[in-house]
Amino acid sequence: MPVASPPLLIASCRQLLTLQGSKPPRRGRALRELGLIANGAVLMADGRIAAVGPTRTVERHRLAAKAAKLDARHWVVLPGFVDSHTHLIFAASRVEEYEQRIRGATCEQIVRRGGGILSSVKRLRQAPAELLLEQARLRLAEFARHGTTTLEAKSGYGLDLANELKTLEVLRLLNREGPLEIVPTFLGAHVVPPEYKRRPQAYVDLLVHRMIPTVASLGLAEFCDVFCDRGAFTPSQTRHILKAGRVCGMEPRLHADQLARTGATRLAVDLHAASADHLERINRADIRALARSDTVATLLPGAVFHLGKDTYPPARELIEAGAAVALATDFNPGTSPTLNMQAILALACTQMRMTPAEAIIASTLNTAYSLRRADRIGSLEVGKQADLIAFELSDYREIPYYFGVNHCRLTLKRGQVVYDGRARPATA
Repeated sequence: MPVASPPLLIASCRQLLTLQGSKPPRRGRALRELGLIANGAVLMADGRIAAVGPTRTVERHRLAAKAAKLDARHWVVLPGFVDSHTHLIFAASRVEEYEQRIRGATCEQIVRRGGGILSSVKRLRQAPAELLLEQARLRLAEFARHGTTTLEAKSGYGLDLANELKTLEVLRLLNREGPLEIVPTFLGAHVVPPEYKRRPQAYVDLLVHRMIPTVASLGLAEFCDVFCDRGAFTPSQTRHILKAGRVCGMEPRLHADQLARTGATRLAVDLHAASADHLERINRADIRALARSDTVATLLPGAVFHLGKDTYPPARELIEAGAAVALATDFNPGTSPTLNMQAILALACTQMRMTPAEAIIASTLNTAYSLRRADRIGSLEVGKQADLIAFELSDYREIPYYFGVNHCRLTLKRGQVVYDGRARPATA
């Protein structure tokens, strides 16, 4: 039997952002309810939050006397980031495409030269599971170093049964190893694989009748995603695939209206999808539909930035209409090779005019809601998992303000330190 770790008290926080307040998903004004406590404290025991509030109050808790204590007077403490859209498992970067775009190549030209998603498919199919596992471990350490404690991770670079299962099995192994929590999503409908180029409907049939039932029977994915956009899957195909996923117990998510307005956002609302992601090309009617729904609008500004585009998702319009807005990295080798949620907050504030408070809630509590985990993560409340991060800053607004700088000093998952960036004295 493992020995239980002693309680831990993080006390005297310069700012403690509990995010206590309205129920998720947060919308409109509620998207700014940080539950900020000056000189606040969090007491953790057995991986969960035992008490949270002003330091003087928390220190009177019965467990506080025997807790290890950290002085957080120079820290801003908040819930760990919940990154709800990543493509964690891939075999290699696509840096050659990055340079081609700099030289003026279009996405279509890059695809004709053998690049794009299918180049990642080719490399993943050739890669052994052991290599993918080792690469992902290193990436997860970087996620933790930048403050992410939970992340969604998609398949989608296999595009045949064997390699999709290979990817999802790697994700299952990583989730069992910890320390971070991984939410697996089946994205067999990323694009049509090359062997089905002239028979796309046959691939849809394969997804519906074999791949989805097999993935579900093995318990390898909680969600089913489809890239519904120009050059990928049509709304009709997407509906067919996602309904098959739901029958097998996987909730729908969508890559929606990134490259062109296809109606994917309205489809997400019609299907009561957990999330519609990207949304660069949506219109006012789509915004109104999202605002009336429980589908989270997950915005991915990292992809817009990396591709050198200037059309960002309409965050302000979505918030003012009452939509539930979330933020994620879209970490992937082709269009958003960043795993730093702090950078995403900076883009959200400077490019999409979200306030720092809105960006923080959109990357914690609302993303947790989109992953169906808001009852256990995303805010600092008694009974929830002790997932939190500490920044050596004087004000929470400095998190996006210092763009490209990692001020995260401590990351805890279920009360255990998974990244410690505190300065240590040099040793002889």
